Amino acid sequence: MAKKSWIEKRDCEKSFQVKTIEKKFADIPEGAKMLIASPLIIDAYVSCIPFGKIVAPATMRNDLAIEYQADKSCPVTTGIFLRIVAEAAYMEIVAGKSMDEVTPFWRIIDPTSKLASKLACGADFISKQRAEEVGSI
Repeated sequence: MAKKSWIEKRDCEKSFQVKTIEKKFADIPEGAKMLIASPLIIDAYVSCIPFGKIVAPATMRNDLAIEYQADKSCPVTTGIFLRIVAEAAYMEIVAGKSMDEVTPFWRIIDPTSKLASKLACGADFISKQRAEEVGSI
């Protein structure tokens, strides 16, 4: 079976879940309701970040938890889905889509983060995009 592309992973029809966790996990206390989002939910959120604005992943996690009536969003799946969104958008850029047609992942992924170093685009791409946006405001 062929491996799914980042775009296929992003566009899958996975639904979100809200689970009550039995024991403390990361920054989430025991008994809290934890949102496990989906790649499409993360994509939609990142797509709404305005030009020239930077949002921290922690802010997104809190915003999504509120939107889906949870106490917190899962940091692990949020990170995985953020990578899927970023890699899919970069694939689209490489395929010829313009920057304003793709999800602006550089507005949420810090170029100094571990995630940035794993991405096909590299941290320099994120830094360059941020500099171009901030410089044109």
